[in-house]
Amino acid sequence: MRIVFWNIRAGGGVRVPAIGRRLGRWAPDLVALCEYRGSEPSARLAAALREMGLPHQRTTVDPRRPTVNRLLVASRWPLVDLGGRYGPAPAGRWLLSGVAAPAPFALGAMHIPNRVEGTKDRFQAGVLRLLRDWRHGPGLLLGDTNSGLPGIDEEAPAFGPREARWMAALDRLGWADAFRRLHGGARAYTWYSPNGANGFRIDHAFANRDLSARVVTMRYDWGGPPGRRRGPSDHAAIVLDLEG
Repeated sequence: MRIVFWNIRAGGGVRVPAIGRRLGRWAPDLVALCEYRGSEPSARLAAALREMGLPHQRTTVDPRRPTVNRLLVASRWPLVDLGGRYGPAPAGRWLLSGVAAPAPFALGAMHIPNRVEGTKDRFQAGVLRLLRDWRHGPGLLLGDTNSGLPGIDEEAPAFGPREARWMAALDRLGWADAFRRLHGGARAYTWYSPNGANGFRIDHAFANRDLSARVVTMRYDWGGPPGRRRGPSDHAAIVLDLEG
């Protein structure tokens, strides 16, 4: 089973055809999109995903605020609402679904605010509260976390003790960083500062103890020509293969 998570940047805009083509080449069974919007380009991308065989879709888009960045999950299998739409605040940045695949699991998609927005700590605390009371069996969290480990997930200082504590808390709760589990201390960056051109790994996949062994491969892909760190979005996508 192939799962793709991608921050498509501001709803995709004129880049939607290129985003759709790249998603098609990855041939996913499940897609989670960050910065999806209630806009016409985003709607065309959702339609393209249906044509790829991913008709089961859930989104946190608020029709009253179509230009606000939200989430979309599209799946080959039915998606069950696990009540996660009303999880960590602010609203619309968290979507928790049960995936009725042959080997079912729960998928949490998230977009954690950056430090400037002033709600990052509150959101991250909400994620940890939800995970402490987890009752959904095998689980996978995918997201643009605006976080990473100081000194290893950054080319210039950006992450501090609060990000490190949050990542460590996830690990203590049994949610392993899938990239680190498979690739150890390898360096990888999923977003580059437009000013300093410094790289940061801020897009993550965390698998709990019931699912971690099923993660066969995980890589970051910019969706552009090989060797280039730019593609249809300013973020690299997570391409993850799950056994079963």
